[in-house]
Amino acid sequence: MSMSFERYMLDMIQPMRDDLTRLGIEELRTPEAVEEKLPGAQGTALVVVNSVCGCAAGQCRPGVAQALQSDLKPDHLFTVFAGQDKEATAKAREYFAPYPPSSPSIALMKDGELVHFIERHQIENRSAAEIAADLTSAFERYCQ
Repeated sequence: MSMSFERYMLDMIQPMRDDLTRLGIEELRTPEAVEEKLPGAQGTALVVVNSVCGCAAGQCRPGVAQALQSDLKPDHLFTVFAGQDKEATAKAREYFAPYPPSSPSIALMKDGELVHFIERHQIENRSAAEIAADLTSAFERYCQ
């Protein structure tokens, strides 16, 4: 019995996707979906660049989950998956200038403009609680 590599990867990655979608975060899996949602998102939008690495599992996704428990949160919640939905991720990263590609990473946008960004190096050496506190502070500043 053989399984295609693509099917194997989809099965392996699905729980990592589910960590965010079960929070109500919408996956943007194509460049067209990114173009449809990000530029016109009125108010605030959180964009999580998800990945398979340990810091995504141990710090990024749990930190986002904790932050979304706060009273103030973004109007829109989106995610792209680096290494899996490559074209969608590349399109989303166009909105994160001047920051270089980084995964995982977390962007907060307001009316289509980047206002807060957490790069991988700010994720891998901090706890989920510290990332949640960073995001909650940004929510308090921009999601009023």
